[in-house]
Amino acid sequence: MTGHAVGPALARSTLDRAAYRRTDPRWLAEAWARARVLVVEAATGGRALVTGPEERPELLLLAPDAVPPHEPEVRLFLGVEADGTPVFALDAPLPELPGSRPMALRESGHLLSDRDAGLLTTAVALANWHARHLYSAMTGQPTAVGEAGWSRSDPEGRHTWPRTDPAMIVLVHDGVAGPDGRCLLGNNAAWPNRNGLLRFSCLAGYVEPGESAEAAVVREVGEEVGIVLDELEYVASQPWPFPGSLMLGYLARADAGQPIRVDPAEIAQARWFTRREIAAVLGGGGPELAGGLGVALPPPSSIAHFLITRWLDA
Repeated sequence: MTGHAVGPALARSTLDRAAYRRTDPRWLAEAWARARVLVVEAATGGRALVTGPEERPELLLLAPDAVPPHEPEVRLFLGVEADGTPVFALDAPLPELPGSRPMALRESGHLLSDRDAGLLTTAVALANWHARHLYSAMTGQPTAVGEAGWSRSDPEGRHTWPRTDPAMIVLVHDGVAGPDGRCLLGNNAAWPNRNGLLRFSCLAGYVEPGESAEAAVVREVGEEVGIVLDELEYVASQPWPFPGSLMLGYLARADAGQPIRVDPAEIAQARWFTRREIAAVLGGGGPELAGGLGVALPPPSSIAHFLITRWLDA
């Protein structure tokens, strides 16, 4: 089998966030002078510059005097490394630097070290939050950055702090062990085929107001594919800053004999895949769909990939 990661790829971090420093302007000014700075392009899928081999990239952090021109108030304080070095982020176009190349978090985040995965995920999430909160939701007035990037406030001093949207994601399976055990995956109606491949993934959706995450799992599965669940198990969570979700991952058992009834507004098609088929897809093969299309699975940086490989190795 594949051998799954200890945890979801973007749920890793080693940085001390040092939140108590966010309201200390004197310390922040001194810290900037000796900091390392991560430049990110949040609008392009969370890209940053990396160096090193393709299979093990390393984030390129810059000295403060090497970053693009900017106003001091847009600096995002991420935290402090174990050796005391402060780390900031800046949402700006990536500079062209010799020996570096751009890398997107969504596609390649799983290749980063724990330290780099935590830095880039946090920077992208924070930058995306700022981009979506330029105006107050209460008054419509413009807002300004505060607390070293961890709040925004309108002219009357009303504060807004970063929030993430809770979402559930679930791998439904039939509970059967071995290569003939099956999991249920869906092709989202918004996902076209690419290069002859149709992507299938776990079922997912946002947790609604007044609803528990577990209730959301049951509701979303019922709405999207018409399947009733017999058993539900929480596995892990992962930030997904595209633009600002926290994915709560579950495994769920269901009777595979139930008819699948997809909601066409959400799911183009759904089907059961055996462990043998999933292993083949991960190995570069897999079943052939109608029209000669092949199957693609979620990228390794996603919690969907983590759930699928965890079930595959069970």
